[in-house]
Formats: sequence, C-alpha cells, structure tokens
Amino acid sequence: MARWLRPLVGALLLLEGAAALSFLHHRYEELVQALFRVQSQCPYVTRIYSIGRSVEGRHLYVLEFSDYPGIHEPLEPEFKYVGNMHGNEVLGRELLLQLSEFLCEEYRRGNERITHLIHDTRIHIMPSMNPDGYEVAAKQGPDSNGYLTGRNNANGVDLNRNFPDLNTLMYYSREISGPNHHIPLPDNWKSQVEPETLAVIQWISSYNFVLSANLHGGAVVANYPYDKSQDQRFRSHRRTVNTPTPDDKLFQKLAKTYSYAHSWMHRGWNCGDYFADGITNGASWYSLSKGMQDFNYLYTNCFEITLELSCNKFPPEEDLERQWMANREALVAFIEEVHQGIKGMVSDENNNGIAGAVISVQGISHDITSGDMGDYFRLLLPGTYTVTASAEGYQPLTVTTTVGPAAPSLVHFQLKQEAVRKPAERKASGTRMNNKALQKKVVPRATRRGTQR
Repeated sequence: MARWLRPLVGALLLLEGAAALSFLHHRYEELVQALFRVQSQCPYVTRIYSIGRSVEGRHLYVLEFSDYPGIHEPLEPEFKYVGNMHGNEVLGRELLLQLSEFLCEEYRRGNERITHLIHDTRIHIMPSMNPDGYEVAAKQGPDSNGYLTGRNNANGVDLNRNFPDLNTLMYYSREISGPNHHIPLPDNWKSQVEPETLAVIQWISSYNFVLSANLHGGAVVANYPYDKSQDQRFRSHRRTVNTPTPDDKLFQKLAKTYSYAHSWMHRGWNCGDYFADGITNGASWYSLSKGMQDFNYLYTNCFEITLELSCNKFPPEEDLERQWMANREALVAFIEEVHQGIKGMVSDENNNGIAGAVISVQGISHDITSGDMGDYFRLLLPGTYTVTASAEGYQPLTVTTTVGPAAPSLVHFQLKQEAVRKPAERKASGTRMNNKALQKKVVPRATRRGTQR
C-alpha cells in the first residue's frame, strides 16, 4: 500500500462514531480526574497506577489499557507514551488525555481496530512526567508563557538531561567489544538523578517495554536515536554529526510511521526548520547528553523516539482540537508498530521460561533479552535474519527466519543445558565488563547547555 494511503485508510477506520472530547488545558487535579473518569468508564480494560512522586509530591500517574489490566501476558508486547517531560511543553500532555478518552470510547463502541489493539497490546500512558513544572507554566498561561518558564522540575533540573550518560560508556565499550545492550549503570547513579527520573528508571526496569515515544514541543519532527554524538569536539549546536544506532533503518521507519500519519509533519517545513520526511537523527539535529530516548535503548529492550509536536510549546485551547485531529491517527499507528519483527519464548527442555536470555541478530550489534516469563520481542524490518538465543548454563541455539511486513514472526527457542565446562571455557559474562571496570575507563562529560529537547 502506498505510504500516503496508509494514514488515510487508518483514519477512515477511526472516523466512524468518533467520540466528542473536551479540548481544555488540564491542571494537575483536573488531569487526575480525567484519568479516573476514563478508568471508571472502561473498568475492565484499564488500570491506573503511580510510579512515584514528583519533587513537590504529585503522583506520576500511568493509565494502562489491556484486556487483562495489571498482568503481563506472555507474547503480548508492552508499549508506553510519556508526555510533558518538559513542564512547559504541554501539547503532548493534552494529546495523551485525549488518546485515553478516545481508546476507551472507541473500545466501548466496538471499533474493531481499537479492540484488537487493546487486546493484543499492553499500553501504558503517562500524560505528565513533570507535573510540578507544568503548574509553573500553567500559571503564566498560553499568552504570556516564557520559552523556559516551567521547563525544569521543581529543583530547576531539566529531566531530559538527567539520565545516566550511557552513551559515553557504550562508545568506549564498542571499541573493546564490550556489551552492546543493557549497559551497566554507574554505582552512584541514584544520587545523581531527580525523583521523577528515578521513578521512570525504576518503571522501565520493571516492565519489559518494547516500543515507546516521549512527546515534546517547540518543533514539529520525529526524532530518533542517538541523541548524543560520539565526537565530543563538536560542542556547538551549529555543528552536527549524524550518529546512527545499529537499528538506524528501523528507527527511521518508526519515525516515518508517525510523521506520515501526521497531518503535516511529513512535509518537512515546520517552525522555520526543514527536516526531510519530517524526521531527524537526534545528534544530526544537535547533540544532547543524558537524554531519555538514548537511555531506553541502551539500558532496556525499549526502542524509543522523541516526538516534537508543535511550534508553540503552550498552544491556546482553541488550537487543541486541530492538533488532536492532526495527531490522532499517528498516535494509534505508532502503537501498532510494536507488532513487527519477531517474538517468541525462550525455554529450557522442561518448557520453563528462561529470563534474561540474550537474543542476537546477525549483522545488528544490539541485542535484547527475554523477560521474566521467558518471552522476548525483537523489532525488525522485513527480511531474512539469522537469530541466536543464548543464556548462562545453556547451549546457544541459532535459527534463520524471515520477517514479513505485517504481523511478527513467531520464533521459539528451546535451549539445552550446557555440559560442565572446563575452566578455560568460562568467560564470566563473555566480554561483558562489570560496572566498576567500565566506569574507571570513562568519565562522562558534562551536558552541553543551550539545547532544547
């Protein structure tokens, strides 16, 4: 199907019986009420939980959609949206509230597309990661809001510059054939992050997220990793270096899925900037250190992109409906992207799931791991791949599989226990280095000032 036709077809599927929504800015108390209202309207497919509190004690609420809320079903992927990381970038916050109401209403109406999505995906929606910053920005209002007013949390910290710098560790690790995934955290990382950042790190460590997007404002573009350039000589935002991940083509496809389903993002010219196809590599735009999307990719199994959704960081209420209509299909289509590539179970000879098994794809130097139940999800573009599953104490198993353009291919691995190895064959964790060894080799550099993502 032609690229331009897919968003149109998807949008038509959503038009019938579209819910009437309220297009208002929501302060914290109103946001909480909106979330619980959705939960009360769709009690059998939703759950509300808090991952922690902000500096000023506000809950960081998440609304979950699933046919079995609160339960991870084997082979059902976990997806997340995070909004309002920068308190004064508010469109994402409102869009995620609108999306929550929309999913609930369309599920109740029997919309087949939405029903399948909720039954086949565990969707987590966090409308605001920075509720304290939002309250500061909201006091100013859309008309007099300063460009940076409310951007940071209550301690004055930019949360998108507050995650452990795993890029620097990864770049060094790559030079010595060290780990290419789940880079170890610095030993003192908890003392270096804000309460909101700590809560998110613990959250993404507790759920085996597969795909994610965080929603920002100030530009209109879908931004994908890496955000941080390897070449530290380029310190000015005027100097850029494209810094692709091993999954660069996949990330470009994910970003284009959103941009082409969006009403105008794909056109490229927005807010005085031009981005071909409405997408950009983060470091190619400008280098950003300690960002959330790179952290997701380097520390977990989650592939995350950053969505810049509006030129105006705090758009007036009269613009919210237009923005919702521009983003509605894109928000749904991006969730659907979690269903691609390969997935399966890694088990032993007694069919017990093996947690933490490493899934390696030949030619792509970025591995993922199986979850607590032994299920794994590896996003891949269509093609033929050689895939290996390995786990401590088991013989690795390699298979060749073909991935199609639609549903993910189901590839299971049943590993046999390894015979007792000779001492010379034991390699601790292959070439993996422990935290202290890796930390001693690299001193992360300070975050560059002046960037805005």
